[in-house]
Amino acid sequence: MSDIKSYVCDNPERLDIFLASEIGQTRSQIASLIKHKCVFVDEKLVTRPGVKLKSGQNIKVEFPEAKESPALDIDFNVEILYEDDDVLVINKPSGVTVHPAPSVKEATLVDWLKHKGIRLSNISGEERHGIVHRLDKGTSGTMVVAKNNEAHEFLSEQLQDKSMGRYYLAVLNPPLKDEITTIEQNIGRSAHNRLKMTCTDAGKSKYAKTMFKVLSLSNDEKQQFVACKLFTGRTHQIRVHLESINRHIIGDHIYALSPKAEKSERILLHAYMIYFVHPTSKEKLTFVAPLDETMKDYLDKKFDTEQINEVMDTSNILRSFSTDS
Repeated sequence: MSDIKSYVCDNPERLDIFLASEIGQTRSQIASLIKHKCVFVDEKLVTRPGVKLKSGQNIKVEFPEAKESPALDIDFNVEILYEDDDVLVINKPSGVTVHPAPSVKEATLVDWLKHKGIRLSNISGEERHGIVHRLDKGTSGTMVVAKNNEAHEFLSEQLQDKSMGRYYLAVLNPPLKDEITTIEQNIGRSAHNRLKMTCTDAGKSKYAKTMFKVLSLSNDEKQQFVACKLFTGRTHQIRVHLESINRHIIGDHIYALSPKAEKSERILLHAYMIYFVHPTSKEKLTFVAPLDETMKDYLDKKFDTEQINEVMDTSNILRSFSTDS
């Protein structure tokens, strides 16, 4: 059963600002309540957060019951890089899907978070688990998870205004021609394959920018170890931008160049480094996720190990990219 509460507006102001203050939630949370048809002004359903309230108007909110779905049993381990009351920084394993979906039968990262007790409250009734950004199933590496609504809002804003940054490592084939390559092309859903994204200006495509920095060439000079900086966060962005210049990541079966391409049991793409401002301390934090054994073994087999260890130094990677580019 819904919990119903009423409020009276004393001074003219926007509905979302008034309710955010009265309920003690963020404006985006209030917008979610309105979207779920839970807010009434003088008994009339409201559909817009920006409605201007008049003095003396009565606002009724029907808070829905929180939905809680059971967690599936998990059969994987997740390395925790950092944890406090506000945030959790993890090294996501390759092969783990982040969000449940009808097509996903196995346990997901969300199931792991449920087992860990991270179930964010949501006044619109929807179950949330602090996922601020996602990684593809095959991609490993750094992810930050919010442990309360305030942290979630703060981190989400950083993702939007680019004050949160992510650097990836990947093994490519064939090598890039230039030491630094920047690709700025809109990305949208492929009209020919619903599993793929593509560089296009058609439909609902969105601006995307990726920068690639060459770190090392393989011993046979057929492959390349690169660092990638995301300036936007589109689905499959790194993979799609590489495909647009006829390059691909080893182990990528969706965007592979040919069936004869070099094989790997996982896509060799790793979210190596993440930085963000802490929601409470406001300190800028940086975290690095170690490579898993599969990716390490591949690099040891194909590249000069000593050189790889040298180029993976975080200060070297940060120096390689200009944040103003």
